[in-house]
Amino acid sequence: MLDIEEVEKLLRSEPEGTFAGIIPVDFAGRTVNMESFRNLADEYGCWIIEDACHAPGGFFTDSNGNNQLCGNGKFSDLAIFSFHPVKHIACGEGGMITTNNEELYKKLLLLRTHGITKDPSLLHENHGGWYYEMQELGYNYRLTDFQAALGISQLKRADEGLARRREIAQVYFESFRNNPKILSQSGVVQGHGYHLYIIQVERRKELYDFLRSKNIFCQVHYIPVHLLPYYKSFGWKKGQFPNAEKYYEQCLSLPMFPSLSENELKYVIESINSFFN
Repeated sequence: MLDIEEVEKLLRSEPEGTFAGIIPVDFAGRTVNMESFRNLADEYGCWIIEDACHAPGGFFTDSNGNNQLCGNGKFSDLAIFSFHPVKHIACGEGGMITTNNEELYKKLLLLRTHGITKDPSLLHENHGGWYYEMQELGYNYRLTDFQAALGISQLKRADEGLARRREIAQVYFESFRNNPKILSQSGVVQGHGYHLYIIQVERRKELYDFLRSKNIFCQVHYIPVHLLPYYKSFGWKKGQFPNAEKYYEQCLSLPMFPSLSENELKYVIESINSFFN
């Protein structure tokens, strides 16, 4: 989602200190080269938050030829993951933050629990073993125990689910690679997490409606936020983000989940081909 060359132009064009950080997104599961962004961020004094919600298990290859997993903390200050029901690891809701920065880790522990700590090394006073302090305004960002138990059970199947997603992506790619009506597709990319498999077509609305009539429930990811009423109220308008707008006009996310059967996959592909034929 971020063109690193455009980000560099933007950083270079503004006075030093204008921008505090960079938030790359591993959109659809395709991983960002975080090493390149780290180098850029260091040059301009920026932090990095990696949005890896679509890409657990995804990776990119660094300049030394090593595979770097999303959220491993080597290049980003923080990485975020989602446990929404449709994600790779589902807990019903909630999410996770990973970091290798101890200071940020301790700050996160404080923020997730109403700003309260019982850590003796952090207390201003200590009245005894029961004593705790609220040291700043925090939140209730704790996963419930039964949601955590669900997440742990999901972890046991995570590798299997990721492998199946990559199998499905391979089938989609081979099925559509010679179809001129498919303008673009997610394709087969090393390290891709395949939360989504996206095709781009000219007649997206017609295809979407046709597939729904066949009980194939595709989705559109996503509507550019600057076109939504809340953001328009701040003055954003159509034409300011032409790449996002063009993508939105053509994108369609196909069924992509580990339990998708071979027959269901075949049905989706045949239905898309029949629409264009």
